[in-house]
Amino acid sequence: MPATIYDIAEGAGVSIATVSRVLNGNPRVSDATRERVLKIANDLGYAPHASAQNLARRHTRLVSAVVPMMTSAFFVEVLRGVQDHLDATDYDLLVYASRTLDRVDGQLARAVQRGRADGLLVVSTPITDARAQTLRMSGQPVALVDAYHPDLDSVTVDNRWGGTVATRHLLDRGHRRIGLLMPVEASGPATRRQLGYRDAFERAGLEVDPALVVAADWDHEHYGYTRYAGYRAMQALLERFPTGEHPTAVFAAADVMAFGALRAAREAGLDVPGDLEVVGFDDIEPSAYAGLTTLRQPMAEMGRLATEMLLRRLEAPDIPTQHVVFAPDLVVRETTGGSVEMA
Repeated sequence: MPATIYDIAEGAGVSIATVSRVLNGNPRVSDATRERVLKIANDLGYAPHASAQNLARRHTRLVSAVVPMMTSAFFVEVLRGVQDHLDATDYDLLVYASRTLDRVDGQLARAVQRGRADGLLVVSTPITDARAQTLRMSGQPVALVDAYHPDLDSVTVDNRWGGTVATRHLLDRGHRRIGLLMPVEASGPATRRQLGYRDAFERAGLEVDPALVVAADWDHEHYGYTRYAGYRAMQALLERFPTGEHPTAVFAAADVMAFGALRAAREAGLDVPGDLEVVGFDDIEPSAYAGLTTLRQPMAEMGRLATEMLLRRLEAPDIPTQHVVFAPDLVVRETTGGSVEMA
């Protein structure tokens, strides 16, 4: 039979509690006792069972991730980065996904139940006071992806700057009537992209026509991040203007909305990029195949870095809070006159 901690305790002449302290690295054991216990354990060929060892240490070797709208390509890429980093460790990933952002609190409550995981990643979920309190009470280390709270480690993208770059690209190409297609107005990242849109106009000495801004307020279930929302928003934008006076360019606050906008524009008889130029935001994989000019955010890298932060905090709980902000890159493709770039 394999050796047990009872055998070690008998051989070393100590209690089972002392053996447990030694094997778990507890400093409250004398050097002589530690050396004697470890020698007996080695002589007996003792190998602790992983699950029992984790239970004794109150570690599960699990990292939880709370993710809204699991079917979104953005979240799939973020989770790919999380798993890539965890593959090099002995941690496993447990995902709590909700169908909509409105239902994320239920998944968050499940994820923070004591003992379910060693640490928690929260993706694209605004940290309200109530959610911050839930996280504090859990006692778990937390890292945020695509969200921010001053007291929690976070990895985000500068959405406002990205909105400025997207709009400035269209302004530099001679456009002045530039539409903006927004998800629902409550979407934090898209709201900051809208601020960037307005910044670009202000820096160019131009005013924004409010009629050029359309929010997909009818699609609260998915917060407007769908092809259909983009399709409907583009239709609504075109209906606001007489034939021949429509916008000559559109900035869609998410690639998936841009795909719907492209279809609506072509159904209306508009040539892209001849009659209308389109810019998106994200650079999800289909964007290259659609020839979509977009702002690229490093989704997988965001997931990897947030996971690295979380594991570091598990090892050193008292290190300073860290916030990393990526700057998105403009990728010019066919929808604004560039070449089709497949990478």
